[in-house]
Amino acid sequence: MASSSPVRSWRSLRNLSLRQFDQMQPSISPRSSLNHSRSLHSTTPLRSSSKTAPYSYSIAASYIGKDRPFDPSTHVFHFNPYNRVQPPKKPRSKASRPESGQDAFFISRTQGGGVALGVADGVGGWMDSGVDPADFSHAFCDYMAAAAYDTDITTSTPARGIMQKGYDAVCRDPSIRAGGSTAIVGILDAQKGNIQVANLGDSGFVHLRPNRVHAHSPAQTHAFNTPFQLSVIPQSMIRRMAAFGGAQLSDLPKDADVTRHDLSHGDVLVFASDGLWDNLFDQDVLRIVSGAMTRLGAWEKTEKGIRVAEDLNPFTTLEAEESGEKETASLQSLLATEIVGAAKAASVNSRLDGPFAKEVKKYYPHENWRGGKVDDICVVVVVVSEGKEERSKAKL
Repeated sequence: MASSSPVRSWRSLRNLSLRQFDQMQPSISPRSSLNHSRSLHSTTPLRSSSKTAPYSYSIAASYIGKDRPFDPSTHVFHFNPYNRVQPPKKPRSKASRPESGQDAFFISRTQGGGVALGVADGVGGWMDSGVDPADFSHAFCDYMAAAAYDTDITTSTPARGIMQKGYDAVCRDPSIRAGGSTAIVGILDAQKGNIQVANLGDSGFVHLRPNRVHAHSPAQTHAFNTPFQLSVIPQSMIRRMAAFGGAQLSDLPKDADVTRHDLSHGDVLVFASDGLWDNLFDQDVLRIVSGAMTRLGAWEKTEKGIRVAEDLNPFTTLEAEESGEKETASLQSLLATEIVGAAKAASVNSRLDGPFAKEVKKYYPHENWRGGKVDDICVVVVVVSEGKEERSKAKL
């Protein structure tokens, strides 16, 4: 039964039955193989496409569990498109997971030189039923990575298709007896220079250009703090709900919002779990990205405004100094770690109200919530590069 206390009500919404949920606030529409590495150091060019593809994508991820200290030198993953995609291993070793808590991510090649990527956030409410939410989210990303490698990105909705294949595989996996997750999946086309995004829940992405947020994905929620979510529900729980009324919140990949966005040289894409979006506004992320891009020279200040450097390869490729004492991080890994570091700091700041705190005040004005929201944080960053020949054609 739902508590009459607003404090307990909104904090437990993720695990409410539909019957309990209907007795509370009405629906609202506000403004979202696992490849990972524990090593920051690499000298492999991180290019996502073949030599003939006009677009290439340099990608890195950073992450941290909510109860762990963040170390940018280890909590980072560099995507290498030449690595072979391995099928998910069974049984899975939890020790091999990145320290991202209930958040998970994947980055994988697709057919035709494209790249698929995504973030999944395990629904914490399942812990009340003795289920580790990380089991669902990490297995889900494993399966989506494997499915992506065999995906034809020329189909009408490949991003939603990968989500569907990953979800179907999780439902068939006997080791996943229960759980749930939000999901956001993107498909980068190296030939056409665009991205298709399928978003289900309150993870999300922003598409950044110099000095502006070009696009972002609105969160999908049933109500405040109650995101759309994919679920595996045990038959025993279904029978209990049938006997006593109600149903567990469970959405499907077909419910995901699908959008397509054209990309340009120097664009930056940020995919992340709600651990980022609950603590930093879109403009905060833009400020962090703009600061790093201009500081390094990838975005250059001129008398006519900011322009993108002609060649981004020197920024997106890792280079080690001969002394061996210092190694320069790639642009994409620097962006990812700086964003996660800022979100982590904001999450434990009890004085500065972030997006989540403002939403609490909006829907629960008597709730005394201040500062950030402690949560797992997972971020995937993409830096877009376009060949000089293609840019010349665009100017004609």
